[in-house]
Amino acid sequence: MAASLHTAPAVQDVQPAPAAAPATGDGLSLDARLAAVEAAMSVRLDEASVAHEVRTAHIETTPVDLADVITVPLTPTLQPPPQPSTPVAALLERAHARMEADGWCAGALTDESGAVCLLGAIRKEAGGDRGLEADAASVVLDAIRRRFGDDVDSVPSFNDAHGSGRIPARMLGEAASMADAKGI
Repeated sequence: MAASLHTAPAVQDVQPAPAAAPATGDGLSLDARLAAVEAAMSVRLDEASVAHEVRTAHIETTPVDLADVITVPLTPTLQPPPQPSTPVAALLERAHARMEADGWCAGALTDESGAVCLLGAIRKEAGGDRGLEADAASVVLDAIRRRFGDDVDSVPSFNDAHGSGRIPARMLGEAASMADAKGI
C-alpha cells in the first residue's frame, strides 16, 4: 500500500474546536461549573491570540512620526473676540472683566479689599449713568431667571446666595451675550 501524504491545512482554514462548557445536569456545583467555563474561555482566548499573531505576522509595522500626521499652521489664526455692539452688552462685558480682575464678594456692592458683587461691578462700570445701570441689571436678572427659574427675587439676592463668584461672573457673560443678541 502506498502511504498517502497528508498536508496540514493553511492556518487561516483551521478553526479551533469549541471548548465544551459543562452541562447543568452533570452533578457539578456552581463554583465547579464556573471554574470549568473560565478554563475553557482561557483556552479559547489563548488560541485566538496565537491565531491573530499568525495572521498578522506578515504586516510590517513602521513607527509613525507625529510630524508626518499633525500639521500646524505657520502663522497663528487666532482672532480677537468680537466686541459687543450695544451699550448694555459693552457695560456687562466691562463688569465681567472688573469682577474677574477685582474679585467677587457677597453682602456688599464692594468689600474692603475692592472685590465687587454683580450689581457693584455693574455700578462701577456704568460711571454714574443710572439708566444704563438699570438696563444692565434688568438684563442680568432676565438671564438669571432664564437659567435658574422665576423664583429669583433680585440680582443682589442671587449674588449673595453663592459661595464663590464663578456662577455670578458666568451670568454677567451670558447677560452680555443676551443684551448683544437683543440689540440693547
